[in-house]
Amino acid sequence: MTTAPAPARRLSRGWDSDLAYNFRHSPVAIVSAVLLLVCLCAALFAPWIAPHNPFDLATLNLMDALTPPHGIAGARPEYLLGTDDQGRDLLSAIMFGARISLLVGLASVLFAVVLGVSLGLIAGYVGGKLDGFIMRIADVQLSFPAILIALLIDGVARAVLPRDAHGPVALFVLIFAIGISNWVQYARTVRGSTMVEKNKDYVHAARVIGIRPLGIMRRHLLPNVMGPVLVLATINIATAIITEATLSFLGIGVPPTQPSLGTLIRVGNDFLFSGEWWITVFPGAALVIMVLAINLLGDWLRDALNPRLQ
Repeated sequence: MTTAPAPARRLSRGWDSDLAYNFRHSPVAIVSAVLLLVCLCAALFAPWIAPHNPFDLATLNLMDALTPPHGIAGARPEYLLGTDDQGRDLLSAIMFGARISLLVGLASVLFAVVLGVSLGLIAGYVGGKLDGFIMRIADVQLSFPAILIALLIDGVARAVLPRDAHGPVALFVLIFAIGISNWVQYARTVRGSTMVEKNKDYVHAARVIGIRPLGIMRRHLLPNVMGPVLVLATINIATAIITEATLSFLGIGVPPTQPSLGTLIRVGNDFLFSGEWWITVFPGAALVIMVLAINLLGDWLRDALNPRLQ
């Protein structure tokens, strides 16, 4: 008697799981996943599928600047969505800009998750004065908007670092600024779950057999508190992308040589009332579609993993 290979069995169990069934029967989740997949593919494979390289100065021609998109008088077939004030193909610029926006969003959320989950586990498991100290820092940070904290960190970095180093480290400073402003919600969520889980029998049994506190937190508590964190992280990716776009729109995000969607919107805003509306409308539409798809997927995941809604 032959049996199916292990990968095939795991794939079959995953396809028949409640989460997969819920996904297959949710039109909103399917459409959102397709839109997000298109955005991810366009961003990841931009160097190969983009019609032009908008960052290659040798290929730019100022005579092509402000070319309107297809369907408007004066349009050119090689520029489907038109060009900006530098003659860059807008479709290609959106693809490359989405790469930076997604990179900042994913990296900043990953940094916030690692920091917030670690502090939340320590605060919830150890308790006492350490718990109070961590939570007071979290309370103080919650008193300030995340965008203000990101602005403060970016301003301090620009003041401390030499002017020549601003460009090369701008992306890392932006990731750090957005991540450090969003760790609190992960820490509070994990702390609450940890305080519940640490009083259960499996944790007491781990203590009895001599497992160290760090091992208990890593091997026993962490897997049982990650459910809400994953949902929160999915939704916060969209928030991080919006924060990056806001900072870039204000002119303190990534340098102009590496424009994100926020930078493209800022550049187009200068020409919005002079008739070249496509320079800001198309990057703005791409940002809205990407953020909306992530938010809808996050909402679906939250409802699908909530046992009270089953």
